[in-house]
Amino acid sequence: MREGRLAGGERAPTVRALAGALGVSVVTVAGAYRLLRERGLFVTDGRRGTTVRAAPALQGRPGLRFPEGVRNLADGNPDPALLPSLPAALRKIAYDPILYGQEPEIPALLELAAKRFSAAGVPWTAVAIVGGALDGIERALAAGLRPGDRVAVEDPAYPPYLDLLAVMGLIAEPVAVDAAGMVPRELRRALEGGARAAVYAPRSQNPTAAAFDERRAGELKRVLAKHPEVLLVEDDHTAGISGVAYHTLVNGRAKFAVVRSVSKALGPDLRLAVFAGDPMTVSRMRRRQRAGTGWVSGLLQSIVLYLWSDPHVKALVERAEETYARRRDAFVAALRAEGIEVEARSGLNVWVPVVDEDATVRLLAEAGWGVYPGTYFRMASGPAIRVTTARLEQHDAVALARAIAATACSTTCVRST
Repeated sequence: MREGRLAGGERAPTVRALAGALGVSVVTVAGAYRLLRERGLFVTDGRRGTTVRAAPALQGRPGLRFPEGVRNLADGNPDPALLPSLPAALRKIAYDPILYGQEPEIPALLELAAKRFSAAGVPWTAVAIVGGALDGIERALAAGLRPGDRVAVEDPAYPPYLDLLAVMGLIAEPVAVDAAGMVPRELRRALEGGARAAVYAPRSQNPTAAAFDERRAGELKRVLAKHPEVLLVEDDHTAGISGVAYHTLVNGRAKFAVVRSVSKALGPDLRLAVFAGDPMTVSRMRRRQRAGTGWVSGLLQSIVLYLWSDPHVKALVERAEETYARRRDAFVAALRAEGIEVEARSGLNVWVPVVDEDATVRLLAEAGWGVYPGTYFRMASGPAIRVTTARLEQHDAVALARAIAATACSTTCVRST
């Protein structure tokens, strides 16, 4: 594999054939294959046998540096003008440093998090503090799975999900997504194929902006009801600014985790998320946390507690939610005016299907617009680009939509009507 003689997606020799060729025991080769699977380098796929994972363990993402004059609409960031001032919060917070041997979580923050989960209908039995959404997701999966297990994940997916699963030696099982989120029949297929967990965003799905409505949530719950052993990991990363109602799937589940990051609403540098789940999942997560990082900084906890309790910040977050929805909707309307049909229900991004990703990204950059190619998000879904609309005002939305339409024509894109 290092030498390139066994490429991604290529079938590996059978255990018996390789053992014969090398003159070693079948048991030795089987053990080596098992280690390669656990490290995320090999995938066992039914009748196809053992294959080399098509993507490397860490896909990485292209640099977000664009030439001077190119507008960066690829970074996925919130609008800094709609984030609260952290220096101002630092001057006002009540902060008592957490020392070794003390309880690592601020009780008032846990209490406030629990109230927010309860108000959202999350049936939590335990609440904890973790170092951001991905930290919480990793700890939840580690608490219930082992290398080689399959995990149902949205397709297209947030790239760090795929990186995380590969590093943990877990196998991503793609589940197609439409405007209402995971497609029920596709989730059923993944679960019947042996997926032991599902990781998904109930709203503001990245990159498609999909969001569950009541009907879709009910359909997915009926699918999940036949698989009570499956661990659900719900990533509600835009709580507070999503612009749509929250429909959770975890009610009545024996194993679940709901992770709510503060990064989009309060600032990406606040590496903190609140974590709710069943007693066993939270207990295992806490044990792993104590054995590693120990705790999330008390300073960060104090800042989040202050921001969540400040009525002025609450008003700012509400204004941000309205602004993001207006900007996103304006871009969708501008695309439709150009004959390009897309749907984006929530969040900070819009997913625009195209015929040729590379050509579209290049031509848009030449026109002054920097967007993300969909290849970093896709497993089995079709080509597209992701546009971050968080800072895209209406007049810019119209100009960008026209540029995309012109690019679509030049790349022989067939538009939906």
